Amino acid sequence: MGAPYEFDTVVDRRGTWCVQWDGVADRFGVDGLLPFTISDMDFATAPEVLAALRARLDHGVFGYTTWQQDDFRSAIAHWYATRYGTEIDTGQLVYGPSVLSQLSQLLQMWTGEGDGVVVHTPVYDGFRKAITGLGRELRGVPVGDEEALERELARPDAKVLVLCSPHNPTGRVWTADELARTAALAERYGVAVISDEIHADFVHDDGAGRVHVPWTRVAGEGRWALITSGSKAFNFPALTGSYGFIGDPADRTEFLRRMETAEGLASPAVLSLTAHIAAYREGAAWLDAVRSYVAGNLAYVAERLGAAFPELGWVPPQAGYLAWIDLRPLGVEESVLQRVLVERERVAIMGGSVYGAPGFVRLNVG
Repeated sequence: MGAPYEFDTVVDRRGTWCVQWDGVADRFGVDGLLPFTISDMDFATAPEVLAALRARLDHGVFGYTTWQQDDFRSAIAHWYATRYGTEIDTGQLVYGPSVLSQLSQLLQMWTGEGDGVVVHTPVYDGFRKAITGLGRELRGVPVGDEEALERELARPDAKVLVLCSPHNPTGRVWTADELARTAALAERYGVAVISDEIHADFVHDDGAGRVHVPWTRVAGEGRWALITSGSKAFNFPALTGSYGFIGDPADRTEFLRRMETAEGLASPAVLSLTAHIAAYREGAAWLDAVRSYVAGNLAYVAERLGAAFPELGWVPPQAGYLAWIDLRPLGVEESVLQRVLVERERVAIMGGSVYGAPGFVRLNVG
């Protein structure tokens, strides 16, 4: 029997500098809305993580810290072995303050201004901002369209595929065969792969047998990196901190050099290391419980939408706590819908145009 966990208790996040609640006016122009927006949850993190953080706080000294130590490395190896049945090479590990900071650094290493960077559409807006902000050309291919993917990868100036696995915002879980075909295409055309797997721990057990397959299992001889963090699943993004794996030793050395010297990030946030170790060593039961709870929320959304708008045919995502809902069958203009949601219903929900898909909404049920 797993430990009992409580997810029905309301945690008031207002007045805590919280982007979801306190920063809603920055995106929607109005304060006081009920937000279902940014990709974090309103649940307190696992008690096991909180206990480890309290113990570290009680130590009282917060000097410069190293992530290159066995407690951190072995906790990650334990997680991949027990969660994904995957043996990882901890010698391939790298560290960064966030997944997006790792992405930016890798793009600067592997592309030049004007180069093509391929993504699946709809696309997480953080990818779009990172790619275009560096002066690279974002090239989108629809999720699941392998012919379009090959066309874009075959272009001579396509240098990187940024893969979101599982996919945000759709919640798609890529199969092992799909990932293997993608790896083969990338290798054939000399395109590096950056696989963002921050949503991996939230694949739902819906009876279909879907599992997350880490990129390390399919990566061939081509250039690649897997970037991720425990912060999404265990809900501690404010602690900062992410890690990754880079296949090529020279690339790995260059990445670490850039982080430690050019970016001045030699010392990681010690509380992030503490949280990751506790989560990966002791947090599995909590994660299973919170994922089950979120699955119940998604089922509730499906039930209500099915009763009110059966023509939508909406089903819960394969992974995550973000409901990606196609409202186009209703014939509602996104701008009109957003105005009604904000002004009349006093609710903040991300419109699909943020991800390049007008007519959709992304509803956070966490």
